[in-house]
Amino acid sequence: MQTSTFLKTLDNDRIVAAILTAEARSRGEIRVHVTNQPTPEVEAAARAQFEKLEMTKTALRNGVLIYVAPRNQTFAVIGDAGIHERCDPAFWTGIASAMEADFRAGRFTDGIVEGVEAAGAALARHFPREGTAPDANELPDDVTED
Repeated sequence: MQTSTFLKTLDNDRIVAAILTAEARSRGEIRVHVTNQPTPEVEAAARAQFEKLEMTKTALRNGVLIYVAPRNQTFAVIGDAGIHERCDPAFWTGIASAMEADFRAGRFTDGIVEGVEAAGAALARHFPREGTAPDANELPDDVTED
């Protein structure tokens, strides 16, 4: 699928709302990135974008990136060191499986929102908010693309 077609099917407002809701429950950060680049190695491309988006600069190293590559019909969900060491591989596989089912059915926004919600639940469990003070939003919440 062409990236422009894919992007037109996304409900960015709904995705951003899901990110805001997920982040409101934790001290973690979630980003979504859609690439137009060919990505034969999606995991490597996701890691490179993770660095480019400066997601390793969160205080607790607890950022999660949902990286979607529509040209290659693939995606990756990766986390920084802080969240990765607290979640086993089955957690990441579970997020990917849930997203994949929605993607195969053409429900791209639903798949991304489901991934955001699952990541948000893990962040809330492992990095809960402390007290009633608002947490600093360390990274932008918008859907980025290249």
